[in-house]
Amino acid sequence: MPAGNAALVPSTDRRPRECASLVHGFLAHRAMLALLGHRLARHGYLPRPWGYWNMFCSILVHAERFAAELARLDDDPSIDTIHLVTHSMGGIVARAALERYRPRKLGRFVMLAVPNRGSYVARAAAGALGGLVKPVAELSTAPDSLVNLLGMPEDVDVGVIAAEHDALVTTDSTHPGVVHEHVTLPCLHSSLLFRRDAADLVASFLATGAFPDRP
Repeated sequence: MPAGNAALVPSTDRRPRECASLVHGFLAHRAMLALLGHRLARHGYLPRPWGYWNMFCSILVHAERFAAELARLDDDPSIDTIHLVTHSMGGIVARAALERYRPRKLGRFVMLAVPNRGSYVARAAAGALGGLVKPVAELSTAPDSLVNLLGMPEDVDVGVIAAEHDALVTTDSTHPGVVHEHVTLPCLHSSLLFRRDAADLVASFLATGAFPDRP
């Protein structure tokens, strides 16, 4: 074919069109999401890590910013689907963000060690630190804490991966108040971000809405 007609040949765009929007937890950094993002990219997803740094403001402040990020991704024509993959407090930020903005392209929601019913450590520290470090009080297991008053999207596939040896969040507390898939891995709270099997479970859930059977 003549060189001048090369533009008439449709190109094959192999770039991922399913985005995995990743959010880290309390006192963490989005650099901690790099390995998980890399592994999800190998599964064919487009990782988009998002972070926050202010630990003194309310979770709702971060939620407003993350809602704006979701709106930006929603308007990106190169993205067809926006999945949420969150760790620890990042899952609460995402829950609050979805109350402010629900993406048209919203896909599935995977939560890693997310204190959906609060953290007993946060409750113990709330009296001493809650007035200064607002997320501590907001993540308490108290019935009137922010985390226990937030809603959960009921029409989205939710998958939860808990850490069996989590010193911050009990396995029971990771369960959200909606229908969901749940699996527990034998590791610590933050180890979920670095385990290959955790990344494989996330990718499987994003693809199918279910976790594969485990031996």
